[in-house]
Amino acid sequence: MRTSSNPAFRNLPTGGYAGFNAYPQQAQPGYPPQQTGPYGAQPAAADNRPMTIDDVVTKTGILLGTLVVAAFLAAFVPILKLLFIPALIAGIVLGLVNSFKKEPSPALIIAYAACQGIVLGVISGIYALKYDGIVIQAVVGTVGVFAGMLFAYRSGAIKVTPRFQKWMIGMLIGALVLMLFRLVAPMFGLHLPIGIMVLISLVLIGVAAFSFMLDFEAASEAIRNGTPARYAWQIAFGLTVTLIWLYLEILRLLSYLRD
Repeated sequence: MRTSSNPAFRNLPTGGYAGFNAYPQQAQPGYPPQQTGPYGAQPAAADNRPMTIDDVVTKTGILLGTLVVAAFLAAFVPILKLLFIPALIAGIVLGLVNSFKKEPSPALIIAYAACQGIVLGVISGIYALKYDGIVIQAVVGTVGVFAGMLFAYRSGAIKVTPRFQKWMIGMLIGALVLMLFRLVAPMFGLHLPIGIMVLISLVLIGVAAFSFMLDFEAASEAIRNGTPARYAWQIAFGLTVTLIWLYLEILRLLSYLRD
């Protein structure tokens, strides 16, 4: 039984995941489960074939490309900054819809990436005005953490065991508490020392980084079980969610260190 930290993977079919990855049935090797469309028709053969790593890489690349282009435009086209609040709300709604939707919708997932790109572009622009070069540093840091965790997973340096999964679930709950505390503390006039804020950011970055291990394992298990190729969109969506979280935490940490 596997458990991913990412709710985006909860509806992936075929397998034995628990929690967020509740796979309803076990696929026989080489025979993905039969899926039907809204009118009882079989999906296109290209979507119904077993998923490969190339499918995951391609779909993730499309989402990250959309995210980066939208962020770039939002950062340098002033009128797009007016879309920050609508994009923020739409991103939250689309994130929930895509997380709980049984069948992945490429259009909705790409729309999510575009909305989040606008949000990240505006936020990054604000940080860039105050801290020269901070956005590039945050991007490099995010790519570095992602590459490092991928290497650790592929090399077997870190094993995704049931004990590791249980430990990560506890860490994710703790991370949620920390984020809520950091959000509501200023509302009650509580201004945390910069050292405490740095410590919180470091903990959250660590949790986000190790979440990749569970996400990689979820993707690998889906490929091994012959999950239909169309679900690569769902895996790409989940990885994008974690990357966005990691980038924002690194950006915040760098701002604390600059101060």
